[in-house]
Amino acid sequence: MSERQFLNLGGVRSAADFIDSLRRLGVSLPCDEEVVAGGDSPLAQPLRAGDALIGNRFAVHPMEGWDGTADGRPTELTRRRWRNFGASGAKLVWGCEAVAVRHEGRANPNQLLFGPHAVEDLARLRELLVEEHRAAAGSDDGLLVGLQLTHSGRYSRPDGRPEPRILYRHPVLDARLGLSDDYPVMTDGEVRAVVEDFHRAARIAQRAGFDFVDVKHCHGYLGHEFLSAHTRGGDYGGDFENRTRFLREVVEGVRASAPGLQVGVRLSAFDTVPFRPDPAASAPGRPGPGVPEPFDALLPYRWGFGLDPLNPLAEEFGETARFLSLCRDLGVRLVSVSAGSPYYNPHVQRPAAYPPSDGYLPPEDPLLGVERQMRATRALKQKFPDLVLVGAGYTYLQQFLPNVAQAAVREGWVDSVGLGRMVLSYPQLPLDVLGGRGLRRKLICRTFSDCTTAPRNGLPSGCYPLDPFYRETDAAARLKQIKRGRTE
Repeated sequence: MSERQFLNLGGVRSAADFIDSLRRLGVSLPCDEEVVAGGDSPLAQPLRAGDALIGNRFAVHPMEGWDGTADGRPTELTRRRWRNFGASGAKLVWGCEAVAVRHEGRANPNQLLFGPHAVEDLARLRELLVEEHRAAAGSDDGLLVGLQLTHSGRYSRPDGRPEPRILYRHPVLDARLGLSDDYPVMTDGEVRAVVEDFHRAARIAQRAGFDFVDVKHCHGYLGHEFLSAHTRGGDYGGDFENRTRFLREVVEGVRASAPGLQVGVRLSAFDTVPFRPDPAASAPGRPGPGVPEPFDALLPYRWGFGLDPLNPLAEEFGETARFLSLCRDLGVRLVSVSAGSPYYNPHVQRPAAYPPSDGYLPPEDPLLGVERQMRATRALKQKFPDLVLVGAGYTYLQQFLPNVAQAAVREGWVDSVGLGRMVLSYPQLPLDVLGGRGLRRKLICRTFSDCTTAPRNGLPSGCYPLDPFYRETDAAARLKQIKRGRTE
């Protein structure tokens, strides 16, 4: 199996042809043939989130940065990315970046950190973003800027090597990480200390001028792992109440210590078992298509969230709905809906034609992955019309992203269209869409996954294929060597 067996989006010339292709593939996505520009566009309509007014329906997803200093401070590369996020014209900026609440919870040695200089560093980053947004969009009216608070948990690499902080023993992921049977599990006391770190980070974010903080519950990191901690004992595992105690304690503490600061949650709304390259179709440096790890002996499956324990390849939204009900009860109105994890099922979390260096070839047409995420968001939006839901998975749609995004907002599938990888290659896309200028095809992300492969190999964050700034760097030459070495 290879990407050439799937629909080549780059060769589809019109929205009408794309709609026909979707129909032939059996993929059910909303898609408008014509994209409306200006104030009449569904994507230009304001959106209310509590007391805040968000000026349009584009959002920038938070992404993990790999270009800070060893002590967690921003560099010029970091500042450049934040300027681009502001220049996008998106009126909801969901954190720009995952910022670690403590050193041991950093996902990489160059991730931003809530250290001694965090207030001034983060305030300046926000100022740069707002200045650039004002220059590009004409006004910062309706701009809502948040900051994602994170602890990487099982995927912590604060000093460049894996230093997992786990909540329970996972029969597949422990083996992948080489964890011994006596590898320590975080104690309830250690969890409570992390809760206090989140409170401290929220106070810093408020002092730096951010409108909200995101209590991250996605992609296999610590907050997400709480939701699947069925086998954990103590106060933070077992039943639903205990598995959501972390969320409640963090949110309640933020309300008490940073009054007036809004809280959002980015959530992996569903998961599936870990995948691996098919051993029968793989060769050294050439991974085959993804297949699920054997799980027959693990049923009922007790190490996931938002899935059917008797068929863990299928989504099940009962607990997801309970989680969103809890968010509503806690006064959380902003929810960014994602899925899965980039570490163990990237085709679910980030549909792409080309795999990252540590991934596998897509086991399905990536359009099916887009559909899966969009339909999940639609189902949750129907249950929770009062929550503001940000959707994901849109980048793979490439030049037809505006057509699908417009239809999804118009038909009520989602409130705001989130962009991640696309903003690295083409930060001006929202303004070009809203201004009716047409897309610049040479900037459209084609999901080469270099923005994942590079950081996984210790190189800075960025779009190496399409952004000339990164394409001409020594890091780009090093990335080519790394990729060549994996295929020779």
